Amino acid sequence: MLTPFVNEPFTNFQDENNRKAMKLALTKVKNSFGHTYPLYIGSEKIYTKTTTPSINPGKVSETIGYMSSANRELAEKAMQKALDTFETWKKVSPEERASYLFKAANLMRERKHEFSSLLVFEAGKNWAEADADTAEAIDFLEFYAREMIRLDRINETLPPTQIPTEKSQLRYIPLGVGIVIPPWNFPLAICVGMTSAAIVSGNTVLLKPASPTSIIAYQFVSLMKEVGLPPGVINFIPGNPNEIGDFLTAHPKTRFISFTGSKQVGLHINKLAANTAKNQIWIKRVIAEMGGKDGIIVDETADLDQAAQQIVASAFGFQGQKCSAGSRAILVDSIYDQVVSKILDLTKTFTIGLPEENHPIGPVIDQKAYDKILSYIEIGKQEGSLLLGGSTASGDGFYIQPTIFGEVDQEARIMQEEIFGPVLAITRATDWQEAIQIYNHTEYGLTGSFFSKDEHRIQQAQEQMHCGNLYINRKCTGALVGVHPFGGFNMSGTDSKAGGYDYLLLFTQAKSISRQIS
Repeated sequence: MLTPFVNEPFTNFQDENNRKAMKLALTKVKNSFGHTYPLYIGSEKIYTKTTTPSINPGKVSETIGYMSSANRELAEKAMQKALDTFETWKKVSPEERASYLFKAANLMRERKHEFSSLLVFEAGKNWAEADADTAEAIDFLEFYAREMIRLDRINETLPPTQIPTEKSQLRYIPLGVGIVIPPWNFPLAICVGMTSAAIVSGNTVLLKPASPTSIIAYQFVSLMKEVGLPPGVINFIPGNPNEIGDFLTAHPKTRFISFTGSKQVGLHINKLAANTAKNQIWIKRVIAEMGGKDGIIVDETADLDQAAQQIVASAFGFQGQKCSAGSRAILVDSIYDQVVSKILDLTKTFTIGLPEENHPIGPVIDQKAYDKILSYIEIGKQEGSLLLGGSTASGDGFYIQPTIFGEVDQEARIMQEEIFGPVLAITRATDWQEAIQIYNHTEYGLTGSFFSKDEHRIQQAQEQMHCGNLYINRKCTGALVGVHPFGGFNMSGTDSKAGGYDYLLLFTQAKSISRQIS
């Protein structure tokens, strides 16, 4: 009998013992800086001449390590290994496949602070954000292991309708070899979730991590090897996306692509995957989560203090580098000035600095993101009233002040385009109904929040706000595995609900079998 799924608790860093444990882990991880890390193809470790440095975004003079880089020849080698391994891995029972995930979850739980510390250094997360990332990774391992066992028992719990002359059953079988492309902003949780869902379903994968956070992905792969996962189930091939990304997406033996990242890259993958390569015998499946331009509505009946706190948390948590980040605040006219004042007061209390020192605001991920965000801030100065921030912050890293613009028109670029940084645009609405219209006026549809005490309005918001994850009277970030299945509408992706009961169906195909009874 499986134990019920329970979310991994977050660490209370107000507890002095937990603070000491985290500091020890930070020191241990820091002492490991400077190593060169290999690819994994099957059981083979491969160090390449070409490497990519992993830089601490909070202290760019600090190099965490150097990651080997796959070329097309190595990518093809990994594909062949994955194809070979699939023939045996698909025959392993779901219970046994799930057992590797359970073992990995237990080990990650034991080393939670070490994984979180690497997230602090490589991704620029403060302690709480890093701890939540690691907890979510553990949750995905636990949840998807149970889900695969549940699907394997579907004929017991939800059998097909039976007729007197036949015995019918349904089996969920794996797809084949998949390409897993996780993002840098949740480089442990989403990497673990995408990969574990694919392999527990019986597929083999080529894991191509995001370049800025490849070492945390390597540590996850190493953990899976430590728990005894057969070689070739996960093939770890970091590399230049321009060299191997399109090559693998277009490969005739690629059965599915699981991607989380920008809209532009997601659409490119979807278009490339739609083309039929020579000797390809299936339609490739694309599972994509592509970002958002998420908004929070506040009406005049709402708890304004709570709303302001949740707007600030949604906008500036992890420097706004979340696809779920609340980068738009839509305030009913009668309470606009009050809420803006509260938002400004709360944001002014933030300190900016090294994630290692646990400042609320840390760096953005790299130079490319830094330049992009600053360019949007300059655009914002032409489109709205700069209320706070608007410039860089001091430090040996990619630091940007939390920036707030008021009186922004709904058509403005900073209200329409995903910035992926610490930038909040605020606009007025005449009433709650217009606020919903403004919220829906975007090509995205990932997360949203509605703050109100009026039950009729809440019911209308639940029906009318078009997004995959809608929250009432709480922030629009912080989805929990199993509690808030996560995925968006429109240009936010394929609405593949990560951490939900139908997610593994995306990595399987249902085979109906009926046998005539004599």
